[in-house]
Amino acid sequence: MTRAAFVIPGDITLPTGGYGYDRRVLALLAAHGVACTHVALPGSYPAPTPEDLAETERILAALPDDTVLLIDGLAFGAMPGDVVGRIKQKIVALVHHPLCLEAGLAPMRARYLKQTETMALVFAQQVVVTSAMTGRILTADFGVPDAKIAVAEPGTDRAARATGSGGEYAALLAVGSIVPRKGYDMLMHALAPYAHLPWSLQIVGAARDAAAMAAFEAAQDAHRLGDRVTTLGAVSDGDLGRLYAAADIFVMPSHFEGYGMVLAEALARGLPIVCTTGGAAAETSPDAAAVKVKPGDAIGFGAGVARLIEDRDVRRNMSDAAWAAGQKLPSWDDTTRAIAAVIKRASS
Repeated sequence: MTRAAFVIPGDITLPTGGYGYDRRVLALLAAHGVACTHVALPGSYPAPTPEDLAETERILAALPDDTVLLIDGLAFGAMPGDVVGRIKQKIVALVHHPLCLEAGLAPMRARYLKQTETMALVFAQQVVVTSAMTGRILTADFGVPDAKIAVAEPGTDRAARATGSGGEYAALLAVGSIVPRKGYDMLMHALAPYAHLPWSLQIVGAARDAAAMAAFEAAQDAHRLGDRVTTLGAVSDGDLGRLYAAADIFVMPSHFEGYGMVLAEALARGLPIVCTTGGAAAETSPDAAAVKVKPGDAIGFGAGVARLIEDRDVRRNMSDAAWAAGQKLPSWDDTTRAIAAVIKRASS
C-alpha cells in the first residue's frame, strides 16, 4: 500500500468547502490503496508567521522520506520557495483555487501570493485541481505543465429532490462562509429592487471576515431587507439538508469559485440556480439549470432571481434540468479514486 500524508493547515473540522473536501478524501484513501495520515500545520496559513514556517519545516522533516505529501493549497501556495525547496519527500499539491484570486486582497498581497504559489508549484511532482477551469488557470497563469495536472472534482452525495417551501413566498437559499469572495453585499444590492416580490432568503455560513460581514450588513440595512434575509451561521449537516429540501431557488453571488461545491449540492436536489460565472462556477452548473451573470453584476443577478420568482414554468423546467444533471455528478469515491491514482504515480 502506498504511504502518504495529507498535510492540511488549521482546523480540519471547520465548515468550509475546502475542509469538507479534505475530510471526505482523507476518510476514503485507504479504500483505494493509499495509507494516509492527517498531518496538521499551524492555522495561520495562508499568512504564516516565520515561526509557523519553521514549525512547518520541522513537522515535514520528521515524516519518512518515502511518504508522498498531499499538501492542501491553502498552505502550499503560501510557502516560500526556499521552504518548499527543502522538502525531501515527493509532493502532490491540491489546489482548490489559486490563493491570489481570493477577493478583497490588497494588490501587493495578491502579487506576493501569485509569486509564492507559482514557485511552490514548480516543486510539486503532481498537481490535483478541483475543476478543469482551475487546471487551465494554473497552466496559463502559473506555468504548470498540463502533464502535471489531474482533475478531481468534488464528490456529491445523492439526495432526495427538494420539495420546496410550498408557500406564497419563494424560499431563496445561499450557502457559503461570509467572506469577500462570496459577494453577499452584492446579493443585497441585487435583491433590493425586487422587495415587492414574494421572497425570503436564508444564508448558511460562518462569518469568517469582519469586513465582509460589515459590508453585507450595511447593504442589508441600506435596502431595509432585515425582515427578508436571515443569516443562520454554520449549521449541522442534517439542518443543511432540511434547508435544501425546503428551498425553491438556490443563489450563489460569488466573485470566484474553484468549483462551487454548493452548486453541485443544489443540482443534486433539483434546485434551479442563479449564480455568477466566476471561475469554475460557470461550468459546474449546466446552462439549462442556471441563470448565470458576470461576477458583480447586481442588476443581472437580481433580474435572474426575479424571473424565477415570477415564472413558475421556467422555474420548473430549470428544476428538471438541475435534477437530471445532479444524477450524473461524481461521487466522493470517484474523487478519491482519482487522487489515489495521482499519489501512486508520484510515489513511483
